[in-house]
Amino acid sequence: MADYEVEMKFPLRDADRVRARLEELGAKTSPQEQQCDLYFAHPERDFARTDEAFRIRSIGDENLVTYKGPLLDQQTKTRQEIELAFEAGPVAAQKMWELFRALGFNEVRRVQKVRTQYKMRWNDYDFSLALDSVDELGEYVEVEILADQSNWEAARDAAQALARELSLEDSERRSYLQMLLEKDAHRTG
Repeated sequence: MADYEVEMKFPLRDADRVRARLEELGAKTSPQEQQCDLYFAHPERDFARTDEAFRIRSIGDENLVTYKGPLLDQQTKTRQEIELAFEAGPVAAQKMWELFRALGFNEVRRVQKVRTQYKMRWNDYDFSLALDSVDELGEYVEVEILADQSNWEAARDAAQALARELSLEDSERRSYLQMLLEKDAHRTG
């Protein structure tokens, strides 16, 4: 069972070039989707300090609750990820938010983006790539592969090799949430 997400994120400087290269490599695309992520703060633990994240993601009517564990290395955003779908629709997402609030969680911030997802097999690994247009931040590309505890380092090496193959540079280790919170602090500070 894959329970580690190996992810690398890069500013997207030439979307047309990246799309063309993905097509050359046989990547299959999905329709664009609007994603809204609502992040929460734990009542007893500082997720910013521990590099953890907890969120509700809504994609149309689909709802997911996700926990992301602390980062495991200095090159990528490799971490344990536990994600579960729950009842569909905005009412269910609101009720889940109310449940978390009743348990002491506080809303940190919303992150909204338009995502185009690509799937491909490359060098014996199954990759997901996302071209994201993030409100207030701009465009990014994420390279992601799922692994388990025994092979996350090999998966990380494969993700780094694919990033080089796509000529992606200047890996961004901060999450969209972290970048937005820093931007908010700069505006108010």
